[in-house]
Amino acid sequence: MCNCDHHHHDAEVDELLSKPLSRRSFMRALAAGGIAGSGLLGPASLFAQSAGEFDGVLRIGYIPITDAAALLTAHAMGYYEEEGLRVEQPTLIRGWSPLVEAFTAGRFNLVHLLKPIPIWMRYQNGFPVKIMSWAHVNGSGVVVGRHVQADSFADLGGKHVAVPYWYSMHNVVLQMALRDAGLTPVIRDQRAALAPNEVNLMIMPPPDMPPALAARSIDAYIVAEPFNAAGELRAQGKLLRFTGDIWKNHPCCVVCMNERVVTTQPEWTQKVMNAIVRAQGYIQENKEEVAVMLSRDGKQYLPMPADVVVRAMTHYDTPDYRAQGSLRHADWGVGRIDFSPYPYPSATKFLVGAMNETLVGGDTTFLSGLNPEFVAEDLVNYEFVKKAMATYPAWQNAPGIDLENPFVREEVIRL
Repeated sequence: MCNCDHHHHDAEVDELLSKPLSRRSFMRALAAGGIAGSGLLGPASLFAQSAGEFDGVLRIGYIPITDAAALLTAHAMGYYEEEGLRVEQPTLIRGWSPLVEAFTAGRFNLVHLLKPIPIWMRYQNGFPVKIMSWAHVNGSGVVVGRHVQADSFADLGGKHVAVPYWYSMHNVVLQMALRDAGLTPVIRDQRAALAPNEVNLMIMPPPDMPPALAARSIDAYIVAEPFNAAGELRAQGKLLRFTGDIWKNHPCCVVCMNERVVTTQPEWTQKVMNAIVRAQGYIQENKEEVAVMLSRDGKQYLPMPADVVVRAMTHYDTPDYRAQGSLRHADWGVGRIDFSPYPYPSATKFLVGAMNETLVGGDTTFLSGLNPEFVAEDLVNYEFVKKAMATYPAWQNAPGIDLENPFVREEVIRL
């Protein structure tokens, strides 16, 4: 299988990973975790030996997707500095594997990660990651190539579909939908024959997906924005279904920090979370402005042009999407992407259960022993985000929040 994601390491990450573990032994550790090239991280001791002393400088790593908007907007608007923080220019990383490895090695102390990744990190590898808040809700979709006749998930039988990571909301939601349509997800070499009811899944970094779809080397993909909008505008793909139209206001990327920093630097941590929650409130009310600002035509945090990012953040409840079935629950009142920081325990519990039913490359035995209630308490820190929400209440404008009971919700899934 092509784990293209793995080839985008930069020299700095390579250098970090070579001390104290050699690169070879690090990759052996990855392989031992059953993940290999699409993998995550080495032993937990890696952090302790390479992160060095805490110097108070905020270092942000991100993938060029709208999931990172809160981290980036807080930087662009000067919110971190207004909290009294020193912050470096955020670093764009092309694939999930190198981002996770750099975070593990202590190069970044603030990242956004696909929500299943920290579950894997903490309980398979013992790495002290903490989910501090959600980065956003919704914001993903399934795009099919113009060479594919597909009106529903049932039409994906015998097709090759790319996912950004095995441990992703995308993989979980896609497989729920495929099983519901009577299809069987498989992981095979792309040259292998597929039965009509099988769907072959492969890992592909988000930036590679629209070109691969245009070249017909894949039939469809599921990913975060703005790569669905790019698939529509640049690869003439069709938006088959929005994930936020399947799982209402679902989490996707979450804001993550190292638990040791959170525990030893509570004042610093609170300042970071204040800036992020403040940014989320601003984005929710100013999506188009923020989209332009983050784009290649603005402050260039994302390599996509403004028209793609604006579509990715604003273009949702349209007659076309309703007619073609991309959007089936317009009455839910959600957006293409929304910004709501509170990490509802109900969603974490649902996800732990769903991950047990999701096919991935590698060993998943660690999941079978996981108690969803325990994970919701142990993996997620609710203290700092709640304080930030009290200070910056604009989050109340996000959809689906019961202001009478803002920290509890029921998960709604409609395939």
